[in-house]
Amino acid sequence: MDYETVLGRLCALAGPSGFESPVVREAAELLRPLADEVKVDRMGSVVALRRCGRENAPRLLLDAHLDEIGFLVTGHEEGFLRIAPLGGVDPRMLPDRELTILTDPPRLGVVACMPPHIQTREEMDKSQPMRELAVDVGLTQEEAQRLIPVGTPAVYRTGCAPLGEDLLCGKALDDRACFAILLDALERLQGEELDVDLYVLGSTQEETHSTGAITAAFGVMPHLCVAVDVTHGDSPDASKDKTFLLRGGPVIGVGPNCTRWMSKRLEEKAGELEMDCQIEVMAGHSGTNGWDLQISREGVATAVLSLPLRYMHTPVETASRADMTACARLLAAFIRGIGKEVPSYD
Repeated sequence: MDYETVLGRLCALAGPSGFESPVVREAAELLRPLADEVKVDRMGSVVALRRCGRENAPRLLLDAHLDEIGFLVTGHEEGFLRIAPLGGVDPRMLPDRELTILTDPPRLGVVACMPPHIQTREEMDKSQPMRELAVDVGLTQEEAQRLIPVGTPAVYRTGCAPLGEDLLCGKALDDRACFAILLDALERLQGEELDVDLYVLGSTQEETHSTGAITAAFGVMPHLCVAVDVTHGDSPDASKDKTFLLRGGPVIGVGPNCTRWMSKRLEEKAGELEMDCQIEVMAGHSGTNGWDLQISREGVATAVLSLPLRYMHTPVETASRADMTACARLLAAFIRGIGKEVPSYD
């Protein structure tokens, strides 16, 4: 898998929660050569199916969300825009940032900031609430109201680029890096006989409510699912107890959101591959779609597999290609022969 190329395509597109259509279309095109069937469901998620050809085979769902954090225009003031967050936006990231305003065609906006020369020391040492920030789009009040109506979405204006030899850096790696991992796993399984019907979900609206995963689960009715998402990567200013090493390998979730035999299978397969892996104790909500997928219908056996990511929910999210490759190898190994492990509740 050429992660730089695939993520260059996916991350260049804007897809904030509720407005994911461009990235969903691209994801569908990437899935078509790898699946028997690809469709977009009523909530805008892309769902691909690779059939195993066995009657009444267990259904395994792999999920990675395609939406990103973003913004909605809430008003206009002297030609400037006021905005509200879509998802978990840190307002400290915003002053002097470039945004892409999703008009037709899209236009540039810059978040207004006060030069340091005219700030007091107190002003320099505090962050501004988002309600006080304004976006400069170079328009008059009348033009802004006409061309950028209330409700227009926006995203950070970045893509994805190499950072050193191994790392990739940009927006929306949460969670498009993990969608690329699902593509890589599918590539690794091409031509192999499976014992499950394998569904791949590129879900919508995870950053706001997991809506795409919830509704897709009712359509697919999986027996098993794996939520593949990012977790917090190491950085100099972050607690070692709450972060995971980049280039330290896949992170396997353990806790009530993670069916025990599935977590153990991931660990065992990592051992067979002689692969380094990391364990994340999830004492409650995993912070992933796995939380909602687990309780779909009468319940779904669930695993959570995570990719370490630095600077989550910023325009400079950073992940390791080596970790992505390792996650895909582990996921493919996990899938091979898993049909024999599915418990029967009949």
